[in-house]
Amino acid sequence: MDLAKDGVRKSGSRARAGLAHLADRIIDIAPRVPVRDLRTLRGHFPGLGPEQLADKLVSGAAKATSTVGAGVGAAAMLPVPPAMPAEIAAEITGVAAIELKLIAELHEVYGVRPPGNLKDRSTTYLRVWSGERGVDPLKPSSLNSALGGQMKRELRQQIMKRMVRDLPNLMPFLVGAAVGAMMNRRDTKRLAAKIRADLRKRQVPWDALPELPPLETPERPLPLTGDPRELLRGPGEEPGKP
Repeated sequence: MDLAKDGVRKSGSRARAGLAHLADRIIDIAPRVPVRDLRTLRGHFPGLGPEQLADKLVSGAAKATSTVGAGVGAAAMLPVPPAMPAEIAAEITGVAAIELKLIAELHEVYGVRPPGNLKDRSTTYLRVWSGERGVDPLKPSSLNSALGGQMKRELRQQIMKRMVRDLPNLMPFLVGAAVGAMMNRRDTKRLAAKIRADLRKRQVPWDALPELPPLETPERPLPLTGDPRELLRGPGEEPGKP
């Protein structure tokens, strides 16, 4: 019995350590997510109003996360799943990057870009993603982007809670590629609906928006297409390395 309990404790510790590592990786990649500002978005989707444009963004993101789910799910259905923990980690990270881009661009569409530089806004969007709530400018805590030791620990814990909440939907080897794709699509749309409901309460009409500077381009923009396992590599790691 003691050996069994010890095994459970060790397994739980490994799981927590894995989630913490994954949360740190998501924190690291957030500033590298390429985001289009409102001017660029309106150029890409001419003639659309805010709600129509937001619909287009949600549809594109849902399609992208469903592709991640289908790809990882298909790999997981092989007779001997290759590196299953890495596959699940790749799906979580890939979906997070796509949804962070969606959240940032929805804030642009609704005219509520958070203040600060690229890193500041990335941290704000991480809070929005992990808490599934839009930015509230009346609550300074929702805009606090100074990632000191304590703040980073709190953000890591918040992201870990979000991932644990999503884990039942991130087990493609239990459901297969088609269902994994459907679940990711559904969850991305659900997240977007929550964020949009919050943003509408603080929406600024386009004709009332002040002239905002273009968004900064990340130094190493994150590729959001292709193999999501690429997102798990740290700076300087070569393709093919775990």
